[in-house]
Amino acid sequence: MKSLRYLDVSSNLLRNSRAEERCQWADSLAELDLSSNQLTEAVFECLPANINKLDLQNNQIASVPKGITELQSLQELNLASNRLADLPECRAFTGLEILNIESNLILTPSADFFESCRSVKELQAGQNPFKCSCELQDFLRLERQSGGKLSGWPEAYVCKYPEDLSGTQLKDFHLTELACNTTLLLVTALLLTLVLVAVVAFLCIYLDVPWYVRMLWQWTQTKRRAWHDCPEERETTLQFHAFISYSERDSLWVKNELIPNLEKGEGCIQLCQHERNFIPGKSIVENIINCIEKSYKSIFVLSPNFVQSEWCHYELYFAHHKLFSENSNSLILILLEPIPPYVIPARYHKLKALMAKRTYLEWPKERSKQALFWANLRAAISINLSVADEQNRTEV
Repeated sequence: MKSLRYLDVSSNLLRNSRAEERCQWADSLAELDLSSNQLTEAVFECLPANINKLDLQNNQIASVPKGITELQSLQELNLASNRLADLPECRAFTGLEILNIESNLILTPSADFFESCRSVKELQAGQNPFKCSCELQDFLRLERQSGGKLSGWPEAYVCKYPEDLSGTQLKDFHLTELACNTTLLLVTALLLTLVLVAVVAFLCIYLDVPWYVRMLWQWTQTKRRAWHDCPEERETTLQFHAFISYSERDSLWVKNELIPNLEKGEGCIQLCQHERNFIPGKSIVENIINCIEKSYKSIFVLSPNFVQSEWCHYELYFAHHKLFSENSNSLILILLEPIPPYVIPARYHKLKALMAKRTYLEWPKERSKQALFWANLRAAISINLSVADEQNRTEV
């Protein structure tokens, strides 16, 4: 049949022959219909060399093998209703213009198709169980860039996987560039992590968080040692009316004005001062904590010198801790000299809050007003220590 141009052997039981003899077709054959048979991918090893239109619909083809004989004249190929998992390459079909690959098992069509099949003008790829993912989005983007070759768009193109997107048309499926670009996602995550670390580090430095953590740790260790080493001191007894916290640069005022005026005369006020009441052998932090806990009140002599002192900061911190842990009104603030806000370090935010919320006594320069100052201060700390100690035990 040397003049045969059209051959239809569809809807039969044709299978691929295992014979090793060479497959021969009439050179004149232009159209061949092999649909609805039992052919596999081996059929591509035995096809007419000059075929223009080939119908292999409804067979058992799972792939288009690489290295097959080129069909340079093939313009239309129907591979619908087979078992293909991806779009075929067109290296053997350099003149292919129409490709039908509907109703196969394609989840994510390869974006490489548009690189190898540039001559294809119409692609029918609907009715496949598409998996909506980043790879599929890449395919759709390249398809749009190629000029819109998809036939049956958008009705025939529907997501089947994942289940939460099942039934969604591909035209309504969108993912951000960040979600699909792993490198961009990692870079973004890294930058956000660095920014977060930088913000946390800045806040820690600005608010001096490590300092507060260290002080809390020292306070905990001191309490633990006192609990284990000195059981008799577990029940703290008030021994002083007030503990004085001041900068060494303000010691002349404390020794010449504050202590003499409070301890002299009636009332027998007992003040706790680090120079005479700290116990040798104990750490400074332990002495500070013990003195604050054994004092009914804590007096802080505030000045620009005070906020520059590290130990004053310790004493303020532990006194503030006692203020909240025992729910007591134990702080007395004396403003010896005005403190400009810009002088107060950031870590003294507790001091700023205390000065904003609590009334403080301001040391008057006029001698005529100093008598009232001492009277008010004495009234704030004058109390029977045994009575105060019993009140504290009752509150606890």
